[in-house]
Amino acid sequence: MQRLENRVAIITGGAQGIGAAYARSFAAEGAKVVIADVAPADALVDEITTAGGTAIATRTDVTDEAACAAMATQTIAAFGRIDILVNNAALWVHVGQKPIMEISKAEWDKVLDVNINGMFLCTKAVVPQMTTQSYGKIINISSGRALKGFTNLLHYDTSKGAVISFTRSVARELGDAGIRANTIAPGGIMTDNVIEQDELRGMIAMGTATRAIKREQVPEDVVGACIFLASEESDFITGQVLAVDGGSAMN
Repeated sequence: MQRLENRVAIITGGAQGIGAAYARSFAAEGAKVVIADVAPADALVDEITTAGGTAIATRTDVTDEAACAAMATQTIAAFGRIDILVNNAALWVHVGQKPIMEISKAEWDKVLDVNINGMFLCTKAVVPQMTTQSYGKIINISSGRALKGFTNLLHYDTSKGAVISFTRSVARELGDAGIRANTIAPGGIMTDNVIEQDELRGMIAMGTATRAIKREQVPEDVVGACIFLASEESDFITGQVLAVDGGSAMN
C-alpha cells in the first residue's frame, strides 16, 4: 500500500522547485494532489497524470484570502476532502541579500505577506474541512536559517522563525480537532532556479560547509520527511520542528 493512498493534498507553491518535487512524490505515494500556485502548473499536472498519478492545478495567490478560500472549495469539489496542506509557497529565490539598513519597509512587508500571511490564510481555509473530518495534516516549511541566525536576509529569516511559532500554537489549538501541524526546516536546496543564481549558490555553499554531511542538498533529500509527516506514520507527532539540512542545525 502506498503511504498516501486515498489522501488529498494541497501543495502551495507547487508548480516549480521543491514544491514540484513534493507534488511528484506525493502523487507517486498515491495522494490526489492539488497544486496551488500563481505560476502555471499545467505541464506538471500532465507529467503526474502521465505517470499514473492524480493532480489538478488551481491558480492561488496565497496573500489573497478569497483565493485561498476558493482553493479549498475547488479541492473539496474535485476530491471531497482535504487531508494534507503543505504550506510551501514563499519568497526566497528573488529576495535580495542586504543588511537591515538597506531593507525598505515595502520589501519587508512583501516578504512577510507571502511567507507569514500566506501560511495563515491557507491554513485558515482548510481548517473547517479538516475539522469536519476530524483529521488533517498541516506541514509548514521553515528554514534552517531560522534555527541558527544569519546575516543579510533579516526579512526572510524573521518570516521563517514565525513559521515555527505559528506551527506550535496552531498544533495546540487544533489538536482536539484531530489536526496535526509540524514544521520542516530544510537547508539551502539546489533547485533549478537556485542553480541559475551565483549569489545564492555562494550563500548556500557557506551553509554546506557547516553540515555534518558536507554535500549540496537536493529536493529528494527533503521529500521523504514531508511524506512521513503527511502519512499516518506520524499521526502522534505534532508541534515539532524537523531539521533536514545534513546536520547543520542540531537541536
